[in-house]
Amino acid sequence: MMNLRVQLRIVALATAIGLLGLSIAFLAFKSERQFEELRTRLKQVDSESYRIADQFKESLSQLNSSLVRFSSNHDPTDLTNFLKASHELDDWIDDQKPKMTSDLEKALVQQLDVAYTNYVRESKTVVARLQTLGKQNATLEMLTPFLAQAQILSDLGQALARAHFESRTTLLSHVNQTISEFRVWQLISLGCLFLLGIALAILVYRDLISPLRARLIEDQALLERQEKLAALGLLAAGVAHEIRNPLTAIKAALYVQMKKFQAGSPELADARVVEREISRLEKIVSDFLLFARPAEPCLAVAVAETPLQEVHSLLGPPLAKRGIRLDLEPAPELRIKADLAQLKQVLINLVQNAADAAGRGGLVTLRLRKDRKRIASQDTAVAIFEVTDSGKGIPPDAQKRLFDPFFTTKENGTGLGLSIAAGIIQKHGGALQYQTQVDCGTTFGIILPLVTE
Repeated sequence: MMNLRVQLRIVALATAIGLLGLSIAFLAFKSERQFEELRTRLKQVDSESYRIADQFKESLSQLNSSLVRFSSNHDPTDLTNFLKASHELDDWIDDQKPKMTSDLEKALVQQLDVAYTNYVRESKTVVARLQTLGKQNATLEMLTPFLAQAQILSDLGQALARAHFESRTTLLSHVNQTISEFRVWQLISLGCLFLLGIALAILVYRDLISPLRARLIEDQALLERQEKLAALGLLAAGVAHEIRNPLTAIKAALYVQMKKFQAGSPELADARVVEREISRLEKIVSDFLLFARPAEPCLAVAVAETPLQEVHSLLGPPLAKRGIRLDLEPAPELRIKADLAQLKQVLINLVQNAADAAGRGGLVTLRLRKDRKRIASQDTAVAIFEVTDSGKGIPPDAQKRLFDPFFTTKENGTGLGLSIAAGIIQKHGGALQYQTQVDCGTTFGIILPLVTE
């Protein structure tokens, strides 16, 4: 089952990627709208620039034409049209003031307003002099100031149109800046999205795919090992069965012959050597049979400290003769369900291995403690039997094959002790573990579930 922390990490990364993707989509949508508004604004600026130039030019031309016609024929209609058009142009200039955005446009509108005031004043002067002259036509000298002011007004109108058109440069600069900012944010967002995608892929591979792959390889190796062990067990059972009967006959014949030898004779010494080797062969055969057909444990509720005390009493004295101290630490009151005979057999094997590792002058310690371990996918209260030695530890190359049958570092070992011990503990529903460090000793632990009321 997937770890909750891994699930939360994956959900958080996926959420971040989704939110970042939505942010990129929103940014693109918003930028598209801004671009559309800017394009519309550019078109509006262009059209306004042409409209300012055309409308002002046309209005000023009408004013000039009306006043010139009035100066020639003194028709009151022309004067009325002139006055009406002058008011409209004045209103139009006032309407343009709030529309101007740049400082140059505002200054030109202000100059245009002043020039238009002068223009109106000159036109009134011309009208007043014409009314004084009666039917007499205006002279060129009389119209020259008015026409000069009209030219100034026309030049200012053209300048205002050009200034308004040039304001699009500022707008274009703003557009380019907006596009650059959008590109930067887009690149940053895409980079973050790419990094989050890589992080999600790494997390999924590291916390999901890699453990599953390692577990698959582990399971395949375990399956292959079990198949090899099953075949090896059948072979060992057959060989042991075939060897056991001849060994019994040889031992019986040797026993008969040993009675014929005199005490202290070389023949009797040789016979005892043969007897010891036959006994060693019998032990190897017994180990083979125990490995091939391990006995089912007879489980019963018992005090956990009992097998430790028995092993300490049994092995303490002979180990002391070898210069090895066997200590038993005070143990808590714990109850387990086990076959005490088989458990005692495992402890004896572990203590003998620890004594061989500690050597003369070494120390082997027995202890019992309570803990919580995960057994059969459940967190369970357990009793841990520990056998610790003061030896040099197990070399790294030997650790990989420690529980393999027939693997041993001892000269006369069979390599079946730990394999048999692991099988016995497994049948008890527990586990056999170890901790070792070079030059700091080794601790083997037997983990068995506690019996609770």
